[in-house]
Amino acid sequence: MATYADAFAAQVPSTGGAARLPELKRAAFERFTTLGFPTTRNEDWHYTSVTPIAEKAFRPMGSAKTVTGLSAMDVAALAIGESSWHRLVFVNGHFEPALSAYAGLPAEVSVLTLAEALKTIPEFVMERLGTLAAWTDAPFTAMNTAFVQDGVVIHVPNGTVIDEPIHIIHVADAHAEGGAMFPRLLVVAEELAQVTIVESHVATGGASYFTNAVAEIEVGPNAVVQHYKVQQESSSAFHVGTIQVSQARDSRFHSFSFATGAALSRTNVYTRLSGENAETRLNGLYMMDGTQHADHQTFVEHLAPHCASRELYKGILDGSSHGVFNGKVYVDPIAQKTDGKQTNHALLLSETAKVDTKPQLEIFADDVKCTHGATVGKLDHLALFYLKSRGVGAENARSLLTYAFAAEALELIEIDTLRIGLEERVFEHFTHTRQR
Repeated sequence: MATYADAFAAQVPSTGGAARLPELKRAAFERFTTLGFPTTRNEDWHYTSVTPIAEKAFRPMGSAKTVTGLSAMDVAALAIGESSWHRLVFVNGHFEPALSAYAGLPAEVSVLTLAEALKTIPEFVMERLGTLAAWTDAPFTAMNTAFVQDGVVIHVPNGTVIDEPIHIIHVADAHAEGGAMFPRLLVVAEELAQVTIVESHVATGGASYFTNAVAEIEVGPNAVVQHYKVQQESSSAFHVGTIQVSQARDSRFHSFSFATGAALSRTNVYTRLSGENAETRLNGLYMMDGTQHADHQTFVEHLAPHCASRELYKGILDGSSHGVFNGKVYVDPIAQKTDGKQTNHALLLSETAKVDTKPQLEIFADDVKCTHGATVGKLDHLALFYLKSRGVGAENARSLLTYAFAAEALELIEIDTLRIGLEERVFEHFTHTRQR
């Protein structure tokens, strides 16, 4: 903890007009030091040891920018997206205006870096920062709150529809070696607003670093928010991400998490359905090999009647990799007529790959329709035999069947460009893995 204590003491104040921010950061840091890093004795972290993160003592990158030689073409090659998308690029935790382009947004929409928002709309930010993403019992969220330097604030007012996605790209290059980054995202979609956000975490090389990302998303009445997260960090990196969502009546929130990177990653998606007739869809696909470890945790709170939730997570594991899915659905006594379905499937491509899955239902209402299911299996030998009997080579047959397993999840992506791009990444991943 000494490294983090020194880094916190050395922080350059970046409060802008938000006088309460230093107090919030100080309280969050004190809570982080009290909680410490979670251990496997904690039920939520039972299958995932963060000892490698705790022992390495990554250095918070702070406010000093590093010189980057990245061009817009370099960023485009790293992250999947259209040139017409609104784009904000961060390199090693610092905003790069020369690589960003988001001037074409509707005039009534506010898209600001967190540093800008703290100067121009401090009350709007401070009313929400750290309130939705609870940090008192979440050490990594407390850590992010204590060390956050920058991020993105998106405010979509009543009835406003943003046609093109907003793409937030976090790039780590060689200068990130040994560093820690703490990006923050705050999204407020008011009544009848619609916005799609793509959040990409990519790397230019094999640096070892730590990303601790937190997103707070407020979905107003009849609003629609789609959030896609693409985690393709360096294979030597560590990634912990938390997405906390609050939904009002008749709102829609759709999430998709795609993960192939990092030596160890953990993605939390927590949604709170607080108004009637709200709907949430949480989907994901992760592919691990070597000694990679990927942990996905979801928590859906049904706190109002007539709400629906759907979850589909799929994992593909090769080598000696380890996958974890821990999904919980809570139904409050008031949440009658809840309709919830949770599904998790994992495919093991080797004898040494491993997966732990823990679907949970906690229901206190009597008029509900809730189901959950989980499967862990290997490739179908009969299907492999059939393909080989038709002249398909053994490795190609494996790749085809594995791709077909992944396709069910990828088909849930509603942005054509992103879906096609990830399909290509999936195919490349399988080809590369099987040829090694």
